[in-house]
Amino acid sequence: MERPSLEFNLPDTHEEGKLYVVDSLNNLNKLNVCPAESQHSLDQEDNTGGTGERIAGRNAGNQRLFFVTFVLTLTVSLALVSFVIFLIFQTRNEVDQISSRLLSEKKNIEELKKLNNFILKHLNQSRIKE
Repeated sequence: MERPSLEFNLPDTHEEGKLYVVDSLNNLNKLNVCPAESQHSLDQEDNTGGTGERIAGRNAGNQRLFFVTFVLTLTVSLALVSFVIFLIFQTRNEVDQISSRLLSEKKNIEELKKLNNFILKHLNQSRIKE
């Protein structure tokens, strides 16, 4: 749909009349752009004035909120990454300890096997002699 043109030729009207027409056009534009639910907030802004200051304040507040959220997210991410790195080092240390224990146990088992073989040989020889 085509929007009707909001341009009017205003022949020789007074300044006050021009301001009234421009204000009416702004109100008409607000009605065309904004849904019915938000018209109440627009009327309040018109009554109180200073909408530019409010918008600038909201933008600054939104930017601060975004910045604070961004910094908090980075801080939490850094803490999580540090914790994961700490866990990796701890796990590696534990694995190294377990590996060294397994190697020492393997040596002990091999020594026990040798001792067992020696005992079995000795028993076999003693049976033969008897």
